[in-house]
Amino acid sequence: MAPTNNAEVKKEEDSSAPPVKKFKLEDVPDEDDTSGGQALQRRQTVTDRSKQCPYLDTINRHLLDFDFEKLCSVSLTRINVYACLVCGKYFQGRGTNTHAYTHSVADSHHVFLNLSTLKFYCLPDNYEIIDSSLDDIKYVLDPVFTVRDIRTLDNEDRKQSRTVDGTFYNPGVVGLNNIKANDYCNVILQALSHVKPIRDFFLMEKNYANIKRPPGDTAFTLVQRFGELLRKLWNPRNFKAHVSPHEMLQAVVLWSNKQFQITKQGDPIEFLSWFLHSLHKQLRGNKHPNSSVINRSFLGEMKIYTRKLPPTELDDVQKQLLLATDEYQEKQETSTFLYLTCDLPATPLFIDELRENIIPQVNLYQLLAKFNSISEKEYKTYKDNFLKRFEITRLPKYVILYIKRFTKNTFFLEKNPTIVNFPVKNVDFGDILTEENKKNHRYTKYNLVANIVHDGEPNSGTYRCHILQTNTNQWYEMQDLHVTSILPQMITLTEAYIQIYELQENDET
Repeated sequence: MAPTNNAEVKKEEDSSAPPVKKFKLEDVPDEDDTSGGQALQRRQTVTDRSKQCPYLDTINRHLLDFDFEKLCSVSLTRINVYACLVCGKYFQGRGTNTHAYTHSVADSHHVFLNLSTLKFYCLPDNYEIIDSSLDDIKYVLDPVFTVRDIRTLDNEDRKQSRTVDGTFYNPGVVGLNNIKANDYCNVILQALSHVKPIRDFFLMEKNYANIKRPPGDTAFTLVQRFGELLRKLWNPRNFKAHVSPHEMLQAVVLWSNKQFQITKQGDPIEFLSWFLHSLHKQLRGNKHPNSSVINRSFLGEMKIYTRKLPPTELDDVQKQLLLATDEYQEKQETSTFLYLTCDLPATPLFIDELRENIIPQVNLYQLLAKFNSISEKEYKTYKDNFLKRFEITRLPKYVILYIKRFTKNTFFLEKNPTIVNFPVKNVDFGDILTEENKKNHRYTKYNLVANIVHDGEPNSGTYRCHILQTNTNQWYEMQDLHVTSILPQMITLTEAYIQIYELQENDET
């Protein structure tokens, strides 16, 4: 009888026996120490616990404000910042030694939102909260618009939205907070937010998220901040009926090298010119009319005819000799424009017979006659005088008119109070086009969509704007946080400063 191999018998017994589950010592929690058991339980039921957070009813939506800079209120860092959804303050981190953790323990505030990842957490337990009831908070922080949403913005049957406190508002017609003296920026931002191509482009973040930029191009922040502001202005689920442009204005101060500041009054036309050029540049635009949404909306073209004038101290014979030279012949150049500068006539120097000043008035078409290729205007330099006339060859889809009210001399700044009489609808720019240029324009009638007004003294004063809500055809007056409806007849009585007109691509009369 052959000897039995014990190792082989043992191997056969092992193969026939059912597998035995082996436990590691660290997986079995000690009866006195519950931390190991809690960790194991957390891994097994993380989804259940995430959906059953007992502190969701402590969230106070009235205190939530995501318009300000995403900085920790203690350390002022921008990295890994969380918003406390109970008191609305920002804190850094989530670990045991962080400001958010300390705040949760000290004040018993437990629900936090990561401002970059948009994830919700419960502290100090440190688990993620997954609950669909928090989606409205996420949408207020980062509104997202689809193509369908944008198409319905101007629908006539669009209803009003409602804030947390029950106030009704129209998306896009909300006030902007005046931090100190930034109303000159607010009126421009409000006006541009109602230019349809600009609005539609910046509401879709993917339109400019993939633009190739040179390495280290941090100025692109200006484009991103403007997109964020427009999405908040048109957000139909806002918690409040106003928006603070704090982050937008900080980007403006930074990238304009403090040319435009929050604490000092500025000129809206200077800000508009700088802002449009900066956006165009950051969107990788060039001189081509279709290179960016800025050019597609506002860029027009004109011919400028310049003729040099002989010095006035010369006699007629010398003047005639000079006029015969090439230097004094009329020269022509082609130029593009983003806005048209309209010159107001000089105000009367004397009071009338009733011992009262009469506010002068002028028709808008008299101002536009400057661009009819016939009217000449004299321009003076320190040594030469020139006569210029302007011929518009291509009208843009949106015409910006700058009515020049302020003149600066050696001593002080003067304001021209002349009232400009203008129609709100059907302004025909075809009247200033030559017959040849008119053939290149199928439509030449424009409707007013935004009107910016200056009130008060030249060196101080305030700015307000009038906006047309397209879907209701209702005009609104906006001055910082104050938004009121206004009759279109009242708009024509104001001291208009900047106007935006939209081309009507139909036969509306």
